[in-house]
Amino acid sequence: MVAIARAVDVQAKVLILDEPTSSLDDNEVRRLFAVMRGLKDQGLGIIFITHFLDQVFEITDRITVLRNGRLVGSYDTRSTNKLTLVSNMIGKDLTEIFNLKRADEKPDAPAALEADGIGIPGKAEDVSFTLRRGELLGFAGLLGSGRTETAEMLFGVTRPVRGTIKLKGKAARFRDPTDAIGRRMAFCPEDRKKDGIIGDLTVRENIALAVQAKRGALNPLSRREQDALADKYIRLLSIATPDAEKRVNELSGGNQQKVILARWMATEPDVLILDEPTRGIDVGAKAEVQRLMLGMCGENVTVLFISSELDEIIRCSSRVLVMRDGVKAGELPGGEAAQSRIMSIIAGEAEGGNAREQA
Repeated sequence: MVAIARAVDVQAKVLILDEPTSSLDDNEVRRLFAVMRGLKDQGLGIIFITHFLDQVFEITDRITVLRNGRLVGSYDTRSTNKLTLVSNMIGKDLTEIFNLKRADEKPDAPAALEADGIGIPGKAEDVSFTLRRGELLGFAGLLGSGRTETAEMLFGVTRPVRGTIKLKGKAARFRDPTDAIGRRMAFCPEDRKKDGIIGDLTVRENIALAVQAKRGALNPLSRREQDALADKYIRLLSIATPDAEKRVNELSGGNQQKVILARWMATEPDVLILDEPTRGIDVGAKAEVQRLMLGMCGENVTVLFISSELDEIIRCSSRVLVMRDGVKAGELPGGEAAQSRIMSIIAGEAEGGNAREQA
């Protein structure tokens, strides 16, 4: 909000907002849109760049679609619809992209990851759940609800002050993320530019990083091994790059996200934690990331999936855990995870889960 205020203060004729809502909660988005409408009424022209389609239709007068660096078309917002817009954005039939099947609950599968009362005061406290092999547990909640803090405790980024973590039924106390990698865990962080990619390194070098960390500094990957890893995952994830030697900061956001996924898939994890893996990427790349994580569940990888977009949490998750104010507020089976019910739990108007689910 400060950055936006600074841009407005120069008394410009045109204001360009590039993903201004990606880090805002719903109330902050409403405040921003009120400011934008006021500025428009004063004669300021605004270019609003976003991947949130609902916001596009709420705030804009016209919509321009770009794909692969080229203009696809411009449309009057009132005379177009989401289906037409998305088809033009991805250049594919929608059924090909969004025909996804939710990951199944697997109550009889062995426990892959268990948290029992883990917490750090002031961040996330008394969080408990059991995640079974091949399941996808969605973490829902507002920004600051404790979702990321819980994920970081699980992966050894921070150490819980209380509670226990188990992997495959055995206690796990990680000194740092290297210990978690050694126990076949993987973590795609929320901020891919700050904590994920190393922009000046190549696609090959970024993909090989986690495997190298797992092997240790005294056992370096050969160039041949790095090339084989990069070529394999560039093909598997359809990473759009001319070759593996391109610097990763020159790729689109969606392809950078795929590089991070490739890095962790290369370690062949048993448990994969994804924190906002689809934030700030286009709708086609978003569907591909969702398809990839669901495919990994089908191969018995266990996935913990954090997202601020409730529709994709509902569409993908075996179960949904709802966080509020740093604590677990409820847990719902995937088939019962309606958006209205999740929002009621977030707002404190309803409790989620029953005795079986809480256990």
